[in-house]
Amino acid sequence: MDKNWVENDSGGKGGMNIQVNEISFEHRLIAGLIKPNSTVLDLGCGDGELLAFLARHKQVSGQGIEIDEQAIYKCVARGLSVFHGDLDSGLKDWEAQSFDYLILDQSLQQVIHPDTVLQEALRLGKEVIVGFPNFVHFSARWQLAFRGRVPVTPALPFEWYNTPNLHFLSLLDFEDYCAKREIAVKKKIFISDNKIIRFLPNLRAETGIFLIKKA
Repeated sequence: MDKNWVENDSGGKGGMNIQVNEISFEHRLIAGLIKPNSTVLDLGCGDGELLAFLARHKQVSGQGIEIDEQAIYKCVARGLSVFHGDLDSGLKDWEAQSFDYLILDQSLQQVIHPDTVLQEALRLGKEVIVGFPNFVHFSARWQLAFRGRVPVTPALPFEWYNTPNLHFLSLLDFEDYCAKREIAVKKKIFISDNKIIRFLPNLRAETGIFLIKKA
């Protein structure tokens, strides 16, 4: 195999060969969860890197919602259909089960009402992919315990005064939330330093990716 290509380690039928430098490791794993020719709505799609990749390599019919105007310009330059909107108030225009997949990657912890947004995502999508930083990763715990400072890590690269994160959760917190809300967790992937973490993920993983649906 050419060294510029790697096998997606997310498992399942969605795995495929993807160029290393084309998209981030996290986006590669998310792409591996999505079946070809699906319909996708990416909530907080950023500059459209993931949506563009899915359209090009998995022939998805994709749309996005993004609040940052500069990011939207980049999406338009990629030929993507993106709406300018606030996730806390911008999901009521679609009917239930309008999409095969809803993506909430690095967005859930930044909204004001994550429970409402997540319930809306589950209403709109047959399946929902949620990715978020693990706020109790061991490096964050170390900085809090021994430095007495708000943690700054590769997954949490912001200072206290410029962070977009409003809610702080761990991998276990999210699993507990799903259990309380009777949300089925179909798959979970934990990563750190561009590697999949299988042992003690709540301590060792910087990011969690969950594939969920209504039970």
